Amino acid sequence: MELFLWIGGAYLIGAIPFGIVFSLIMAGIDPRAQGSGNIGATNVLRTIGRKAGLFTLLADLMKGFLPVLAATFFLKEPHGVALVGFAAFAGHLFPVYLNFKGGKGIATGAGIMLAVSPATLSVSATVFAALLAWKKIVSLGSIFASAILPLAAIALSEPDNVVKLSSAIAALTILKHRTNIIRLIKGIEPRIIPRARG
Repeated sequence: MELFLWIGGAYLIGAIPFGIVFSLIMAGIDPRAQGSGNIGATNVLRTIGRKAGLFTLLADLMKGFLPVLAATFFLKEPHGVALVGFAAFAGHLFPVYLNFKGGKGIATGAGIMLAVSPATLSVSATVFAALLAWKKIVSLGSIFASAILPLAAIALSEPDNVVKLSSAIAALTILKHRTNIIRLIKGIEPRIIPRARG
């Protein structure tokens, strides 16, 4: 019963749409009606501004990191911790508050991996940073960073629960980027160009 409460709580925390919250507070704009229509930090950055984008990024990361960190200390059961992490991730992707239409999971997934395996995250983040610096396309970096996540976990000899969690995060993240993949193939995926205002 305790594990189910942790899973439910993590899902509800992960489902909080911080991109919408900060966009409405700071600009009175719903990001779902702007740009790509996504609630994540990239679309908020492009359409609302740098501050809202940064706040969204940090909040989305923390809603993955904090539930898993707490579960690590209190549950003390690796597979239970992995389930809590997956619940937080699923909450962001399929939030009950938004009729299960959420974000793509990059920041929240990063927060989860930061809690369970910083080394695995560092490999993935390096791939993301390198591709972003090269091509200036967030989705490209996100897709390849996600794909490398479980491979990095295996290469680093992480335990089974981390490998399975990273594999699930990678698969769902890539699935959520399917329209981006189509645009990348067509050569029409936009680069990251933030608005001039803060």
